[in-house]
Amino acid sequence: MRTAYCVETVRTAERELMARLPDGALMQRAAAGLAAACADLLGRVYGGRVVLLVGSGDNGGDALYAGARLARRGAGVTAVLLAPERAHAGGLGALRRAGGREVTADAAGAVIARADLVVDGIVGIGGKGGLRPDAEALVAAVERSRAAVVAVDLPSGVDADTGEVRGAAVRADLTVTFGTHKPGLLIDPAREYAGSVRLVDIGLGEVLPDRPELQALQHADVARLLPVPTGESDKYRRGVVGIAAGSARYPGAAVLAVSGALRGGAGAVRYVGPAGDAVIARFPETLVSDQGPRKAGRVQAWVVGPGAGEDAGTVAEVVEADVPVLIDADGLRLADAGAVRARTAPTLMTPHAGEAAALLGVAREEVESGRLSAVRELAARYDATVLLKGSTTLVADPGGGTVRVNPTGTAWLATAGSGDVLSGLAGSLLAAGLSALDAGSVGAYLHGLAGRFAAEGAPVGAHDVAGAIRRAWRDVARDL
Repeated sequence: MRTAYCVETVRTAERELMARLPDGALMQRAAAGLAAACADLLGRVYGGRVVLLVGSGDNGGDALYAGARLARRGAGVTAVLLAPERAHAGGLGALRRAGGREVTADAAGAVIARADLVVDGIVGIGGKGGLRPDAEALVAAVERSRAAVVAVDLPSGVDADTGEVRGAAVRADLTVTFGTHKPGLLIDPAREYAGSVRLVDIGLGEVLPDRPELQALQHADVARLLPVPTGESDKYRRGVVGIAAGSARYPGAAVLAVSGALRGGAGAVRYVGPAGDAVIARFPETLVSDQGPRKAGRVQAWVVGPGAGEDAGTVAEVVEADVPVLIDADGLRLADAGAVRARTAPTLMTPHAGEAAALLGVAREEVESGRLSAVRELAARYDATVLLKGSTTLVADPGGGTVRVNPTGTAWLATAGSGDVLSGLAGSLLAAGLSALDAGSVGAYLHGLAGRFAAEGAPVGAHDVAGAIRRAWRDVARDL
C-alpha cells in the first residue's frame, strides 16, 4: 500500500529524525537517492550535461549535493541559482569542490538549451500558488529544451497537500520523493505534472504516524479484501444486491449496472425497474420484479440511480431501506439530502465531477482543481462515504479519516455507461459485506484495471469494461 502524508506531518517527522542523526545526514540520504535516480535516467553519467535549478530551500540543497555526486562521476553540472545569496552553502560548496559551476537565472537560457537532464530544486513541499516570474521563465526554457526533467520531492509550483496547480508549474518526467509520498503526487491535476514517481527511503517510516492522509491500494491489499466464497457459501452468504436503475429512455443503464454486479461476485442480483425485458434478455439469471424496491425480495445492498430519469419515488424507497445503499447518477440528483443524512445503514455516493459540483453548488472546474477538498466536503455534508470519479478517483468517509486514491484508472474509461458498470460492481461488494470505503476502493481498483485490460491501447465501450472485470479479478486474486 502506498501512503501519503501532509506537509506538516512530514516536517514534524523530519525534525524528529534529524534530532537523532548527525547534522546533515538526512539531506545526504536524500541527495544520494536523487543522484542515483538521475544517473539511471541519464544512462551514461560521464559526459552528461546536467542543469540544476536551485531555489533557496532544502530542495535546492538536495539538488546541489546530488549534482556534486554526478559531477564526481564525470557529468558536467551547472547550477542555476535563483537566489545566489540564499543558496544552500554546504551544497554549493560541495558542487564547487566536485568541479561543478554556477550561473544566475538571467544567464541560464543557453545552458538549459544544451542540457541532457534538468533537476528541479526550485521550490520545496511548502510552496503555494504557482511559480514566481523568474522561476516561470526558467521553466519555459526547460519546456523548449529536449532535456529530461527530474523534480526534487515534488514538481515546483504544485500544492503538496491538495494536488492543486495554481499557475505555472514544472512538468517532470520523474519525481524523486523522500520518505513518503505527498498527496499532490497521487491526485490530479498535480499528479500529471509529476511523471513517474520514485520513493527514496530516508528513514521517515519509523517516525511517521500510523494514519496517513491518503492510501493507494495495491494488488495485495485488494486481494485481501476480495470476497471469496467458501464451502458453506450460498447466494445469500455471497450477497444479494438489488439494482433499481434504468428507464424507458435509458434501459442500457440497467443492463450495464446488472452486468457489473454479476461480475462483481454477487450471489444473486434482483432488478427493479422498467428495463426488465432488456435485463433478462442479456442476463437470464437476474431476478426481476415490477413491484418496486420494498416488495422486490431480500437484498443485502441496493444500487439506485443509473439511468433512473425522473423516478424520484424509487430513489426515495431505496434511500429508506435499512441496508447499505449506493447512490449514483440520477439518484444523486433525486435523493433528498436530509433523508440521506438520516440513514443509519452505510451509504456510498458515486458522483463524477459535474455531479459533485451540482451537489456542492460550485463550478465543475472548482471540483476538478480541488478534488481532495471536494470529496471531503461532500462526505461531511451528506454523512456518507463518497467516491468521486475522475482522472484520479478518491473515496472518503464522512469521519474525515484517511482518503483512498485509486491508482488503476485510465482515460479509456471516459465512455458512456462505464460509471453504471462501476455502480453494479461496487454494489455487489457492499452486498458481500465490505464497508462502504472498502467497497468503493476495491470496486474502483477492479474497474480501472478492467478498463486497462479492455482497452490495451484501443477504444472500448462500457460493455467491454464489464467483460474485463473477470480478468481484473483473476489478476488481483493471484496475490491471495
